[in-house]
Amino acid sequence: MKKIIYAIATILLVASCNKKEEVKPTEKGVSYVKFGDSISAEGAISKEDLLAKYTSLKPTDTIEVKVLSKVVDVCQKKGCWMNIDLGSGKSTIVHFKDYGFFVPKNAAESEVIVHGKAFVEVTSINDLKEYAKDAGKSKAAIDSIVVPETNYSFMADGVLIKK
Repeated sequence: MKKIIYAIATILLVASCNKKEEVKPTEKGVSYVKFGDSISAEGAISKEDLLAKYTSLKPTDTIEVKVLSKVVDVCQKKGCWMNIDLGSGKSTIVHFKDYGFFVPKNAAESEVIVHGKAFVEVTSINDLKEYAKDAGKSKAAIDSIVVPETNYSFMADGVLIKK
């Protein structure tokens, strides 16, 4: 009996970690699936506007913003991070607040609206290699990472993915 209770509790715990729910269509008739905190599509800035804001940030600055963009790639282990396009060949890595939710591993190429805090950070060589490994990159690609990078980062508290 205890094993059944533990199994049910584990299933409920895992299911609650993904905090996924349907969001009603917007005025334009676009439907989204919500992950994390409840957010709306209204008021999202363009990826180009976010890139312009990033260029004026120093590593100690943080801004709260909601942006509409496209997913470039997603962590293939759990969906615990994603990269979104900023245009001009740039992207930003998005992590999820308090590791409280994940996005689907097949979300690449999806349109998203992400709400949270944007900031600039320096990513270590070890972290870059771990991200490359999580993304399924080849050993040669992982081994070619030899210098830290200054990156645009984002800590999301809510994500909408277009259906």
